[in-house]
Amino acid sequence: MEQVHQWRKLNGQLIEGSIEDEVRQTVLREKEAGNELKVCIGTDSQAKGKDTDFATVIVFVRKGKGGFMYIRNETSSQKMYIKERMLLEVGKSIEVAYALCRIFAMYNVDMEVHADINTNPNFKSNDALKEAMGYIQGMGFAFKAKPEAFASSSCANKVVQ
Repeated sequence: MEQVHQWRKLNGQLIEGSIEDEVRQTVLREKEAGNELKVCIGTDSQAKGKDTDFATVIVFVRKGKGGFMYIRNETSSQKMYIKERMLLEVGKSIEVAYALCRIFAMYNVDMEVHADINTNPNFKSNDALKEAMGYIQGMGFAFKAKPEAFASSSCANKVVQ
């Protein structure tokens, strides 16, 4: 059983319409303001007893001018091993990237999918690296893993409940 929360801004303000409409309006507003954008999508998770909490973020980077993000939290009561959890994180990020990629392509906004997976083989999450990279790149998206995957390893990590 999975509990999905509504998309929100970092300040807690809920997104009333669809995330697609919100992102389209955001891209238009930022382009009109003359900002060059890059978008990074990532998910992080934290196992807490029987539950696993997930946070997926859409990070808008204004080149040279900071950034902001949208957040969606989810909770799953399904028992998972670490590799399975890492690939589920990637799946959640790809789901969002796929829903938004046409908007980004239409307005010429670069997009990356970030995976909270360590490139160092001494870490357990590394077991999922090849599958995650293949999944993301196979969908046609740019891929970043730790330490370059700031959307998942820093931004989503801060808001996973």
